[in-house]
Amino acid sequence: MNHPTPTVAQALTQARTLGLERIDAQMLLLHALARPEAGRAWLLAHDTDALAPEVQAQFLGLCQRRAAGEPVAYLTGRKEFYGLPLCVDARVLDPRPDTETLVDWALEVIAPLSDPQHPPRIVDLGTGSGAIALALQHQRPTAEVLGVDASPDALAVAQANAQRLVLPVQFVQSHWLTGVDGVFDAIVSNPPYIPAHDPHLAALTHEPLQALASGADGLQDIRQIVVQAPRHLKPGGWLLLEHGHDQAGAVSALLRAQGFAQVQSRNDLAGIARCTGGQWPTVK
Repeated sequence: MNHPTPTVAQALTQARTLGLERIDAQMLLLHALARPEAGRAWLLAHDTDALAPEVQAQFLGLCQRRAAGEPVAYLTGRKEFYGLPLCVDARVLDPRPDTETLVDWALEVIAPLSDPQHPPRIVDLGTGSGAIALALQHQRPTAEVLGVDASPDALAVAQANAQRLVLPVQFVQSHWLTGVDGVFDAIVSNPPYIPAHDPHLAALTHEPLQALASGADGLQDIRQIVVQAPRHLKPGGWLLLEHGHDQAGAVSALLRAQGFAQVQSRNDLAGIARCTGGQWPTVK
């Protein structure tokens, strides 16, 4: 005896019983239906449509993987960041909406640099999928943007995104600034910042560990960037760093100890200090 396949509405209800957030279930169902661009309104308009058996099977498999902690972006291969549709997979970190705070700040500090003969130069360290670098390039087409990552796999993802979006970001493989030449108006980075033994890492096993954890206190990579940055900043240039929810004070202290001025923090979407930066003095 054949069992009728569920409707769109019933499938979404079943997904909730597996513990999925409604928006996650909706995105996964749109993916299974091969309608990723249709939007959630389409699902509401078609809530009584019966799913084909193969679509239901694919959707159930995706829901089970999501319930096991796999990011939606990896399951669909897509993630929107700063209005740009990115292709992402397990080679790179799943871009978070809070990181858009870092992009906003970077655009603010380069805003005064409007001389077309001297376009602003920006480097994104640990570029991963290229999210930050590509967002900056898209918002400031005249800027010279460089994306840096130590992982050749991550760079392959970033370069593919740049080519698909037709954005002229350049990329180089390097451990932070070690293999980078030149000076910049802004250095931005969302580096690893989770302590190596933090219990929250257990929920992030699907993402690359090297993009998440950074030594005993989570600040190992930030320390390296802060030390390296002055040699690569123009006078008056900015170093902007994303960090953990409780690290603003420690990162501020590192910047001040290195000689940065105008040290300050910016809050994420939840009102938590998530980015800290400083300006390299024009006169030392």
